[in-house]
Amino acid sequence: MTGELKKKLVALADKYEVPSFTEADPSQFLRWYKPEEGCGTVADVEVASFIAAMLAFGNRKQFIPKIRCVLETADRSLGSVTEWLKAGAYAGDFPKGVAKFYRFYSYDDMQVFFGELADVLKQYGTLGEYFKNRELATIFPKSSIVPKGRSSANKRIHMFLRWMVRRGSLVDLGLWEWADPASLIIPLDVHVMQEAAKLGLIPETAGATRKTAELLTTALSEAFPGDPCRGDFALFGLGVDVL
Repeated sequence: MTGELKKKLVALADKYEVPSFTEADPSQFLRWYKPEEGCGTVADVEVASFIAAMLAFGNRKQFIPKIRCVLETADRSLGSVTEWLKAGAYAGDFPKGVAKFYRFYSYDDMQVFFGELADVLKQYGTLGEYFKNRELATIFPKSSIVPKGRSSANKRIHMFLRWMVRRGSLVDLGLWEWADPASLIIPLDVHVMQEAAKLGLIPETAGATRKTAELLTTALSEAFPGDPCRGDFALFGLGVDVL
């Protein structure tokens, strides 16, 4: 990577890693709960963020209201999403059925997802403890909503991990101090891939695979040593801006 390209990527990251970035982005739900203000707990923050990440695909105008629907329903029911899950209140609010809740995920799929989340909270206390003690390929084995293929890019999982792990960010939370930002893999969004290919960071023919995500992460580590996923802001922001 040339020095000129490194400077360009850093400048782009500086431009897009700002609070206003969250306004139309699923990362707006990272601060749905504010424990520092007495609103929810860290566990609530993790779960709200995880639900947001798992439903963040397709059109933003469609999935953001769905995420908000889940969190508002939980808050109205028992005051927080973790209490709602652990009490099993989701079973009444999201009744079983094959009708679609969002895209190809049915209410039955949501029940399985919420049930596994509830089990995790009961056993581990927080999502952070769960992820700390599990391999990514083994998480949420029952839920089709959670991507975990060994050869796929698993964009939504890596976006969630970016939110939880990166520290010193105006957007990401950096709650998991036990995890190393250098170990993160870039969330391989279509905009990220397009801009990365234009800049010569990945081949134009590259597919949305784990191999491509790792290749791009390695390239971005040259511009962002120890924090390659900062490059996500540069590439995603650039891709969205040119639309």
